[in-house]
Amino acid sequence: MSNLSFDDRDGTIWHDGELIAWRDSKVHVLSHALHYGSSVFEGIRVYGGKIFKLTEHSQRLVDSATVLGFKIPYTVEEIDAATQKVVDENNIVDGYIRPVAWRGSEMMGVSAQNNTIHLAIAAWQWPSYFDPAARMKGIRLDNAIYRRPDPKTAPCKSKAAGLYMICTLSKHTAEANGYHDALMLDWRGQVAEATGANIFFVTQEGEIHTPIPDCFLDGITRRTVIGLAKDRGYKVIERGIMPEELGDFEECFLTGTAAEVTPVAEIGKYTFAPGDISRQLVEDYDKTVRGLVLTK
Repeated sequence: MSNLSFDDRDGTIWHDGELIAWRDSKVHVLSHALHYGSSVFEGIRVYGGKIFKLTEHSQRLVDSATVLGFKIPYTVEEIDAATQKVVDENNIVDGYIRPVAWRGSEMMGVSAQNNTIHLAIAAWQWPSYFDPAARMKGIRLDNAIYRRPDPKTAPCKSKAAGLYMICTLSKHTAEANGYHDALMLDWRGQVAEATGANIFFVTQEGEIHTPIPDCFLDGITRRTVIGLAKDRGYKVIERGIMPEELGDFEECFLTGTAAEVTPVAEIGKYTFAPGDISRQLVEDYDKTVRGLVLTK
């Protein structure tokens, strides 16, 4: 990825219905989203000039806004078209797309029923190819300092900006301790996810176990990988997983738009050996996002 600041780049951003110069896309300091977290977003990848599962992401963006009590003033089809225009105008081949919707600045307080709803879509180059051999070394996870909250206390079915603050704090702490990321538990003490990716475990018998997404997002990449695993004949079990069970698993990997399929070598005191199942799903996912035919 580029080292340029994200507010100082060439290119265009789709902002409230029109393409404007990248540096002209601005938000007022008194926007409700900045003060109260009333913002939702998506992360989408482009592979070989083609957007992966665009409509699913656009629909989730609209649904996330609904959970936060506001309506994006564009249809899913219009958001799809605007996203494609951004990719085309910026000549994105392998890249990342960030749609974001937020409440504006008409009302400043907890209540904001009359605020204008804004939508912007930006995209930038992000080479997506990783050497499978290098990726199979696995990453190291610390134990997160925060937990995913009870669904009764937070809108966990929304990809809402405010829900990621505990992720940022947990990831910063993990990185300061020499790790790549952190494993978050939920309010019950069960395994939930990493700070920005879903998590899977593989047993010695070749079963794939993953937490039930009842207090965190059921990721689009997560669902894709579950489908790929089932196509390979692997048994996928969604269940509550306690942290003391981690020593019983042979393999572990993360899934997400940014993470794609990334093997894990360590979570705190537990170690894993990225193996055949992780390797197969890395390869299958890489082929799927590029529209290649899978061989079985």
